[in-house]
Amino acid sequence: MTSTSLARQTPARLGHFVLRMFRPQIYVTYGVLWTVTLEAASRVISQSAAPWTPSWPTAARAASVVLALLFARMVDEQKDLDYDRRHNPDRPLVTGAITVTELRGAMALIAALTVALNLLVSALSVLLILLALGYTLLLAALERRFPRLGESLVVSLLVSYPVQLLLSVYLYFSLVTNGETGADARAVPLLAMFACAFLQFEFARKTEWRQDPQARLYSEVFGPRGSAAISLVLAAAAVALAPALLGRAGLPPVAALVFPALGAWRFLLHKRPSGLMLPGMGFVLFFNLLCFYGSTAFVSGW
Repeated sequence: MTSTSLARQTPARLGHFVLRMFRPQIYVTYGVLWTVTLEAASRVISQSAAPWTPSWPTAARAASVVLALLFARMVDEQKDLDYDRRHNPDRPLVTGAITVTELRGAMALIAALTVALNLLVSALSVLLILLALGYTLLLAALERRFPRLGESLVVSLLVSYPVQLLLSVYLYFSLVTNGETGADARAVPLLAMFACAFLQFEFARKTEWRQDPQARLYSEVFGPRGSAAISLVLAAAAVALAPALLGRAGLPPVAALVFPALGAWRFLLHKRPSGLMLPGMGFVLFFNLLCFYGSTAFVSGW
C-alpha cells in the first residue's frame, strides 16, 4: 500500500479504531455525564442561587473531556504495544489496522481541538486541559524510561490515575474562572467522591477468580476477595460522600449502591466470573446520573 493511498484511508482507519477501542456509547456517555454532574454538584456546594443550565462552556468542557479520554486511549495503545504483541495479538496496532504515525497525527489534532475549544472558555481552562494531555505523554515516557512502573499494577495505578484527577480539576477550575460557580474548600472531597466512583470500577473490571500471573488483575495482587472488597468499599465511600456534601441532593445517589452490592454477592457467593464488571459500570453510570438529578431537581425545587 502506497503512502498516498494509506493517507486517504486514514480517516476510515481511525474511525474503526475509535469504534473498537473507544466505544462511543460508553466513553462519550461517561465523559458528558461526568462533566454535567460535576458542574451541577459544584453549584450545590457553592450554594449558587441559580440552578444549573447547560451552556456553551458546558459543551466545550464535555467535548474536551471526551477528547482527552480518547487521547489517553491512543497513548495507552502505543505504550502497551509490546505487551499486546504477546497477549493481545488482535489489537489494531499489532495487526496493522492502525499505525503509530496515524495515532500520533490524531493526537496532535485532538490537542489542537481542545485548545481551540477552551480558548472560548478561559485561559486557565486551556492550561489545565493541556496539563492533563501533557501528563498522559509524560507517563508514557516515564514507563519507557522505567519499565518497572508498568510492571506493578498498583504502582501503575498510582502514577496513571492523576490523569483522571487532572480532568476533574480542569472541570472544576474552569467553572470557577468562568464565574459559573464560587470556589469552595469542599471541592476537595467533591473531587474525591468522583475519584472513588471511578476507582471502584477500575478495581471491579480487573478482579477475577482465575489465577494468571501474566494477567494485569488486581485480584492477582490482593486476591479475588480482597480486590472485590476494595471495589465495594470505594463505592460505599462515594455514596457516603454524596449526602455529606450535597445534603438532600445527595440522597438519590445512595440507591446506586445496589449495583456493587449485587456484584459482590454474585462474585463472592456464587463465584460468577463476570460478577463485578457490569455492576461496576452500572454504578458509575447511575451514581453520576442520580447525582446530577439530585443536584438539579432539588435546587430547582422539583
